[in-house]
Amino acid sequence: MRIGIDARMVYYTGAGIGQYIRRLVTGLAKVVTDDEIILLQSRKDEPVPVEGAPFSWRPLWTPGHNRWERWSLPLELMPLGLEVLHSPDHIPPMRHVCRSVVTVHDLAFLRFPHFLTHDSARYYGQIDAAMRKTDHVIAVSEATKQDLVLLLGVNANKITVIHEAADPSFHVIRGDAALAEMRHKYELPGPYILFVSTIEPRKNLPTLLQVFHDLRDMEVMEGSEGRGADVRVPLNLVIVGKRGWLDEDVFRVADELGLGDRARFLGRVPQEDLLRLYNGAAVFVQPSFYEGFGLPPLEALWCGAPVIVSDAASLPEVVGDAGLKVPPLDQALWAEALRLVLQNPDRRTGMVRRGLEQARRFSLDRMARETLEVYHKIGMLR
Repeated sequence: MRIGIDARMVYYTGAGIGQYIRRLVTGLAKVVTDDEIILLQSRKDEPVPVEGAPFSWRPLWTPGHNRWERWSLPLELMPLGLEVLHSPDHIPPMRHVCRSVVTVHDLAFLRFPHFLTHDSARYYGQIDAAMRKTDHVIAVSEATKQDLVLLLGVNANKITVIHEAADPSFHVIRGDAALAEMRHKYELPGPYILFVSTIEPRKNLPTLLQVFHDLRDMEVMEGSEGRGADVRVPLNLVIVGKRGWLDEDVFRVADELGLGDRARFLGRVPQEDLLRLYNGAAVFVQPSFYEGFGLPPLEALWCGAPVIVSDAASLPEVVGDAGLKVPPLDQALWAEALRLVLQNPDRRTGMVRRGLEQARRFSLDRMARETLEVYHKIGMLR
């Protein structure tokens, strides 16, 4: 079967959907046998590196998120003779040139339209027509599937839930030399609460900043690898992720609370450093109002960090019984959950053990095989 994957988003932002495409392609490279996979990318970008797989690369003139792409893209695809086209960024071409599969990561733009920029609202406003046009939808969580049914009226039989998977590079680091090097590089003097994601309104960072302000004088028992019990040292907050849209309120709150260097905004960091930051965290938190899947909590689980998330959308689905779940805006319960984890080594140890068990349920091999099954199912429709 000749399958096209729209991979333009790999270099469009370098995060989110782009990382989803990278992981999917990596997984497919290990399970594809008789199919031909064509990666469709901008003519300005380097081909996505894939080792030992029957993949080819086709440059496209149509840029991602272009105003006219739903009309211009079909013209570019017609000569390729595709049997299935996978659009990983919600919106397929307006005119079908073959069978169509779309991945929907979340419907935050419908749940929280006031959190959108004008350009994002324009692009994702095409979702109604997209759901009618496409042959099949991949939802990355049961929560996203339910949103598709309830908010857009998509037939549940048209949706397959395929959970995302973390990059295989995320794992528990044994020994503290690498963690000590990371702490020195980012000037992290003691234990820290870790948050990882793009800084935007639905991530609910002002609540996290307020809770940290109330807890910052709490001393935490820290050992040689950040989770032991040798000495008492002050707590810190580390925020990793690029600045997004409508993010001014986050930095205003941090300034008003006078957090200074106790709250560190590191921006985007290399993946090797992110691995070490996860491993060194006293606790990982994700207080979002809404997540279609929630990849950072899964990455944190793979790295042996105890995890606390909001009880919204897909996040309970991802962490299962391994993590604590808290209402997004309940500052008192957030503070209580953090104290419970940070001041109770036995509780933390149990969360780490259960977290690794939970993470193993989300494998890259499973994600790739289930996606390939959808391609074959849809490609055989006549």
